[in-house]
Amino acid sequence: MTPLAPILQPFFAERLITQRRASQHTVAAYRDTFRLLLRFAQERTGKTPDSLSLEDLDAPFIGAFLAHLEAARSNSIRTRNARLAAIRAFFRFAALREPAHAALIQRVLAIPQKRGERLLVEYLTREELQALLTSPDQATRTGRRDHALILTAAQTGLRVSELTGLTREDVHLGAGPNIRCTGKGRKERRTPLTRQTVTALRAWLAERGGGPADPVFPGPGGTPLTRSAVWRLITRHTSTAARSCPSMRSKHISPHTLRHTAAMQLLAAGIDRAVIALWLGHEQVETTQIYLHADLALKQRALDLTAPPGIGTGRYRPPDQLIAFLNGL
Repeated sequence: MTPLAPILQPFFAERLITQRRASQHTVAAYRDTFRLLLRFAQERTGKTPDSLSLEDLDAPFIGAFLAHLEAARSNSIRTRNARLAAIRAFFRFAALREPAHAALIQRVLAIPQKRGERLLVEYLTREELQALLTSPDQATRTGRRDHALILTAAQTGLRVSELTGLTREDVHLGAGPNIRCTGKGRKERRTPLTRQTVTALRAWLAERGGGPADPVFPGPGGTPLTRSAVWRLITRHTSTAARSCPSMRSKHISPHTLRHTAAMQLLAAGIDRAVIALWLGHEQVETTQIYLHADLALKQRALDLTAPPGIGTGRYRPPDQLIAFLNGL
């Protein structure tokens, strides 16, 4: 039996942290995967994590774990596939350490990613975004912070991890105002700010105080807001905004929705996809293709251009109900 611990520990310490210099978020995601996997293995086998062997994690067991994620934990297919990617990375590392287990490892690596539905991206219209921006109570310090955070997220399109990682020295509000952040793959980028965002950030930072290395959006203890804290505040303010903007009730709004909103605003303004990809920090321009699928106005313009000669453009409008009643007599 080949103990698991002597392989798993160097996988994190040597491969991920030292050799690949994986980001903190990647390490945390892989760590959480193996926490769940080892807990599941302990429940299934009765063995403590430090007594598990590589043979315990064969392909049928990994398949059962992935099924458990979807059935018992209600994980999405995307989350399931992310967990599988972490497990595959470990087994590729194990193949170099334990060639005698090549057959077991190859069977695990052969487990396929599951295909899921590709849903349209959800974003906020201008009216919905305005309702969300007016939701925080700006008579309170927390409300002023939340207003500045929502406005910054919706205008810059920063990921939630990029937003919570901002420090005061990352925000430049002088000539050519912009925000500097380090995104996926340690790619640094700068995003320009509108006059409205500059005004909100200048007022908030003056009230917030602190030094250059302090977070722009701190929690009660002065430390950066966590991802879950941002989720909670967005959910809370969405509930408030939905009272005056009922269309928001049918949408699943998260911090990432604000990123999609920024992209859709750029697309509606006629900005080229390559520029939008640079703005959002996408590795590939093709990633921005999802916003074309979601833009109904763009499709309507295409429909108008392809209308047959002599037929007016525009979408179908139902007739007046009274006229329709009379016509039906």
